[in-house]
Amino acid sequence: MAFPIVRHRRLRQNAGIRSMVRETVLHVEDLVQPIFVSYGSGVRTEISSMPGVFQFSLDTLKAEVDEIVSLGIPAVLLFGIPETKDSVGTSGFDENGIVQEATRLIKQWYPDLIVIADTCLCEFTDHGHCGMVHTFERDGHVHGDVLNDESLELLARTAVSQAKAGADIIAPSNMMDGFVQAIRAGLDEAGFENVPIMSYSVKYASAFYGPFRDAADSAPQFGDRKTYQMDPANVREALREAESDVLEGADMLMVKPAMAYLDVVRLLRDQFDLPIVAYNVSGEYSMIKAAAQQGWISEQAIVMELLTSMKRAGADIIITYFSKDAARWMR
Repeated sequence: MAFPIVRHRRLRQNAGIRSMVRETVLHVEDLVQPIFVSYGSGVRTEISSMPGVFQFSLDTLKAEVDEIVSLGIPAVLLFGIPETKDSVGTSGFDENGIVQEATRLIKQWYPDLIVIADTCLCEFTDHGHCGMVHTFERDGHVHGDVLNDESLELLARTAVSQAKAGADIIAPSNMMDGFVQAIRAGLDEAGFENVPIMSYSVKYASAFYGPFRDAADSAPQFGDRKTYQMDPANVREALREAESDVLEGADMLMVKPAMAYLDVVRLLRDQFDLPIVAYNVSGEYSMIKAAAQQGWISEQAIVMELLTSMKRAGADIIITYFSKDAARWMR
């Protein structure tokens, strides 16, 4: 049958009918709010390139966590800005490091709030790379090779220290080969076999990360991350990366960024039966904020459409700096 018997507009006649037949529904339970925790006291510093996002010291953190909990957001993702940095990221696996201290406080305040610990070294190394680096000079410039295997032990130590502090989920974002296997083995050996790994399985060397590097003070001091993060042109490689993480023991698979990589989210959703995570990253956030401040777009309409598209593509969990705003709008 066809028109005029078939009229697709019948199911779009009013808000009630549209709601009844809606195929994809975003829930507050789908959202994760990132938090940047900094050393010092009295710190509540807005990130200039990310309006509405702040760095918090431990003494100002509770008000932020109170708000997140009051909105019904079930989880936070912690990033730390340490007081000191060195070549191997010692502050990342210090049992009294900034992420570990923040985790203990949050679990004390709200035991049921899920704390996800970002497990990487770039925020803690003085060179800004995600692992140990062999540096050398050539033509008057500093160059470096990121050492894969030598970095795995440090990443495992970082994950174990975060689990000891009370992190519910370990989220390694370094993109070293074998990182899930190394972290899984480290957690299991330390008695944390029930702590899941949310792997940054498909993390692209993206231009959308710029504002995050302001927020986390993690810009590389030389070179770039293209030797370990993925080429934005590649999609078959995403399957290889994700499959390796599944075989190594990952419990959730992440695609980062989300907005420009929804085809990759859908690909992983169709190929794997693990929960899929989409990370709506800093550059995606900042572009929308900037356009909204100019009055060029409706921020609420754009954000809700964007987050719904991520869930429609197959994401079960969405990490986004818009979590608090979206939770308010959904109310």
